Amino acid sequence: MFFSYPLGFLHFIVDKSPMQTHNNLDVAKLSEVCNRTDFEGTLKEDRSGRLERVTFKIVLSYHGCSFDGWQKQPGLNTVQGLVEQCLGRFVDERKAQLLKEKSKPLEGCAAVAGRTDKGVSALQQVCSFYTWRKDIRIQDIEDVINSTAPGKLRAVSISEVSRSFHPNFSAKWRRYLYIFPFNGGENREPSLRCGEEENILTENGHYGGQRDVSDELRWEGDDNNLIVRDDGELQGPKKSSTFTVCKVNRLLQQLEGKLLSYRIFARDTKASRSIGPPTECFMYHARAAEATIPQPHPGAGRTVMCIELVANRFLRRMVRVLVATSIREAAAGAEDDALLKLMDATCRRATAPPAPPEGLCMVNVGYAEFDPRNCIIP
Repeated sequence: MFFSYPLGFLHFIVDKSPMQTHNNLDVAKLSEVCNRTDFEGTLKEDRSGRLERVTFKIVLSYHGCSFDGWQKQPGLNTVQGLVEQCLGRFVDERKAQLLKEKSKPLEGCAAVAGRTDKGVSALQQVCSFYTWRKDIRIQDIEDVINSTAPGKLRAVSISEVSRSFHPNFSAKWRRYLYIFPFNGGENREPSLRCGEEENILTENGHYGGQRDVSDELRWEGDDNNLIVRDDGELQGPKKSSTFTVCKVNRLLQQLEGKLLSYRIFARDTKASRSIGPPTECFMYHARAAEATIPQPHPGAGRTVMCIELVANRFLRRMVRVLVATSIREAAAGAEDDALLKLMDATCRRATAPPAPPEGLCMVNVGYAEFDPRNCIIP
């Protein structure tokens, strides 16, 4: 099924299995990026005084479909909730006493580089935790996290860093990869058929009719006659078309090297973060390429499109909306600057509903200046 592909893709990275690539997708570079952790600007500073706190940088890998997103929420199985339960073993006595007096559970507090939605995976998510205890071993933190949810959550690396380090505010860029499976198996053309009625992409990221879109993903309507019903579903006249990966790549490349307001590509943002500078993002890298994910049987493989996006920041659901909109515009035969023109739209319904979260993965977070030589898709 479609929703197992991101996890399978991660397994191929870990196992370093060969992957056939097209359009210059550098999967070896992805493996290199995933096995390297950027510690520049986070070196431990000299400390003095009995009460100086110790800060740890924790790099996490997790399978998004196993959790209800990053952010801790009552009654839900979230990454943050699980990690903070683990960190509760390492809080200092003063904080432990305060939590006890307030009848709160013994948990640590983890700051994060970027909150991921339910279904979104991560290869190198970055969070931090601080304590005033001096007897904590890095290996102890790693062992506790790795024993909590084997196969679903793993501490890739842990290091002691400067007290000034913050996983979000210290970050210079974030990298996301979206894996989009094509229908029809490994020998089909790199295009996607559109126009069937039973699989309508809805505002909540789900597909009406059926959730398994590995066989065929379809849009109803074209971009010029698109209608959005009150229930959020897209509706319009049937018009069959296909898109190519090259066209998606050309659309995305127009965003590179520009500081733009992506408010039209965001979803569910607060009013204060829906206008002005809070909506501006600088896109360092935006590319699409085709690849083939190996299958257990010899000669088998699954053709996918990979979209790599690197920016100084991302708004809520921005990556998934960009992916869906670029595919829609490519299928409609839009001009290469179509995404740029959409920046001037006044209604978010001018962009496509978010692509499914299960195809998205946060690859890594950078704390040094962006280097284009380290990109996965050249």
